[in-house]
Amino acid sequence: MRSQPPRLLAAALLTALAATAIPAAGTAEAAEYERVLNGKFDSGSADPWWSSAGVTNRITGGELCASVTGGTTNPWDALVGQNGVPFESGQSYTLSFDAHATTAQPVAAAAGESVSPYRGIARQEFAVTPTKQHFTFSFTSTLDFPDAGNGQVAFQLGGQTADNTICVDNVSLVGGVKPPGGVVPNPTRKVQVDQVGYVPGLPKRATLVSTATTPQTWTLKNSAGATVASGQSTPKGADATSGDSVHSIDFSSFDTPGTGYTLVVGTDSSFPFDISADVVKKLRYDALAFFYHQRSGTPIEAQYVGDQYARPAGHINVAPNQGDNNVPCRADLACGYTLDVRGGWYDAGDHGKYVVNGGISAWQLLNSYERAARIGDASAFRDGTLAIPEKANGVPDLLDEARWEVDFLLKMQAPDGMAHHKVHDANWTALPTRPELDDQPRRLSATSTAATLNLAAVAAQASRLWKSVDATYSAKLLTAARKAYAAAKANPNKIADPNDGTGGGAYSDNTVSDEFYWAAAELYATTGESAYGTDVTSSPHYKAASLTRAGFYWGGTAPLGDITLALVPTGLPAADVTAIKTAFATVADQHLAAMAQMGYATPYDNSVDGYVWGSNSAVLNNAQVLALAHDFTGADKYRDGVFEALHYLLGRNPLSTSYVAGYGEQAVQNVHHRFWAKQNDPTLPIAPPGSLSGGPNSGLQDPIVQRLLPGCPQQKCWVDDIGAYSVNEVAVNWNSALAWVSGWAAEKSGKPPVPVADCEVTFTANRWSSGLSANVAVKNTGTTAWTSWKLGFALPGTQQVTAGWSANWSQTGRDVTATNMSWNGKVEAGKSVYIGFNASGAGGDPTAFTINGKSCKTG
Repeated sequence: MRSQPPRLLAAALLTALAATAIPAAGTAEAAEYERVLNGKFDSGSADPWWSSAGVTNRITGGELCASVTGGTTNPWDALVGQNGVPFESGQSYTLSFDAHATTAQPVAAAAGESVSPYRGIARQEFAVTPTKQHFTFSFTSTLDFPDAGNGQVAFQLGGQTADNTICVDNVSLVGGVKPPGGVVPNPTRKVQVDQVGYVPGLPKRATLVSTATTPQTWTLKNSAGATVASGQSTPKGADATSGDSVHSIDFSSFDTPGTGYTLVVGTDSSFPFDISADVVKKLRYDALAFFYHQRSGTPIEAQYVGDQYARPAGHINVAPNQGDNNVPCRADLACGYTLDVRGGWYDAGDHGKYVVNGGISAWQLLNSYERAARIGDASAFRDGTLAIPEKANGVPDLLDEARWEVDFLLKMQAPDGMAHHKVHDANWTALPTRPELDDQPRRLSATSTAATLNLAAVAAQASRLWKSVDATYSAKLLTAARKAYAAAKANPNKIADPNDGTGGGAYSDNTVSDEFYWAAAELYATTGESAYGTDVTSSPHYKAASLTRAGFYWGGTAPLGDITLALVPTGLPAADVTAIKTAFATVADQHLAAMAQMGYATPYDNSVDGYVWGSNSAVLNNAQVLALAHDFTGADKYRDGVFEALHYLLGRNPLSTSYVAGYGEQAVQNVHHRFWAKQNDPTLPIAPPGSLSGGPNSGLQDPIVQRLLPGCPQQKCWVDDIGAYSVNEVAVNWNSALAWVSGWAAEKSGKPPVPVADCEVTFTANRWSSGLSANVAVKNTGTTAWTSWKLGFALPGTQQVTAGWSANWSQTGRDVTATNMSWNGKVEAGKSVYIGFNASGAGGDPTAFTINGKSCKTG
């Protein structure tokens, strides 16, 4: 995350037309067209100004103050700058700024190109002293750079033997004749739909953009253009989050499967979509395929991804790579050892690997499997389901993919048990940079409590899941988890440096009580040991105390512990487990109530911070809360909320855009990524199918969106541009959320609904470690007798019927069928038939039953 590189201006000295320095008494006179952003630093943020290695930016007293490490040779060895600055060839510009320094030194201001060949436009050197002065110089541009292009303004602060601090303020670049441009967005439709499709039997809703205050007639047309349904929209009025005036359209009653449907209102038509039980089944696997693409330290092979996405292994000490076989700590840490940290997943659009983000990502994949194995359909992730090299090794493929990251997390453990926070390049690399061509040195950041607890939590979770697959590996994981947890308790306040953002994202986390709770929960669920249980029950986060509509993310992980405690049987009091499950339903209800008022329904709380960096992942994490509420209660309203979230991401949004690459008529392509960089290099690919864009970010935290989208409504603060890293990057923790939710949704959309019969089923089971014995009572609640019957249901997890009585039993996959014997086929009205079976394997109780193809109530 946050992988926009500071690129170096050429050192060529160009002649300025005029330059002056006067004592600072105020800002320069305002000009019509200001070309730099955030030159006054009044917001307290330095964005989008960046700094190079050896320079740390801080906002102090409304100024940007750069702490520069001494010992550099050239002025351009230490930089503060801004990219994406527009210039027009032949036009005049004036650059002005205030500056002062702790120790007097020369500082050069320069304009030029941010990428190779780094052509210069102008450069002027100034004598900066401890007294604040106002500097200005004018020049004529010799190059053309559009808005959000490769133009750059930078201050060159190097060439000094001693450390120094230089502060700048009121930075302004005015000139040119073209007004600040806007982006040409993707064309939008007035009828917004999920461009992939809808599931029969589930709600089907769309949004109409219209200022009309009366209902509008809509028609649903099939692929041949024939009208198959019609109705009236419901006016909802102004929607502040999108800036649209909207109506809602509900066509839920139409369930006929097909492709190429469109919704039409007047002359406006939606993008085409399907109605099918299969609309998200492929997405389940493409979302998981993302992780193979992101693997580090191994070739990405064409047989699994196709020729355009195949590439050699990155970061294995093959020139020009300088890692990751034996990576030292940063020079200022002097840890005295190197680590072999090959493997793992590249975090996002850069080549960094981060324990705190890799932790939640691996956990989410493992939890998806654990949930499916206990109460869902684990066969969806069996060996051979994913296109990965391990697909025929006898291990469920989802566990194989997660292991690629779990093994990396183990490698990040220091000898004392703590885990290094991250490993990445010493300096930011340019767009594009193929992984195998990255020539930057690799460095380990310091160990941190948060990273160590991520390791403890995920290793404990993985140990639990691998116990029946590979006992030796499971034991290794548990040993690492115990060691990490003990080390974290001995170092409870080792916080990652929030300013360690050169060459990779900082991922600092100032509060780790949530990670302690999460790690304790995983260790308790795996071991049952009372010491871990005490840490769980004594935590301020216990019983979902931290679960709100804000959800969870890499820096707020307490709900992950709650999810495990709700899914995995432990020694906790039943009332406490019920309290956790109830909390999920309560928060889910809050989401549903808010969604009912939205123009574009989505489980997202924008009441405090608006739409934030990675908003789409927050939508999905909240959808996971809704999904679990459905698992815990069986209430269909929560299931429907999950699908509403997917509809938003797949096109029912104010930008008429699918935020998932390869899905929908108008899907994201140009994500911020150093290899999927076709926008910058036509020989490289676009984002592969299943890659999730970060989504709208009303904070506008990169130069692209700052220039192109000022004043945007929150849900419209997004553009499909490779340079727009604050809205259009990818990340492993965003795709892990997509994989979890799409996997759950695929499981819930497999079969169309069946008619309701006059029957009621009561299911009871006695369980042991390797199986169960179940009794099933089937009651005829109708007014006429049955002459024969056939009971159907699905057994969750890995359960297989081994024997049965009072019925003819058969099983195909998860689907179980019991038909009457010759002596019990007739069941009088109001009477019951009693049958039973034994089964092996693990899993939960069936949740739905049919008699003769029709749905039964459950008792």
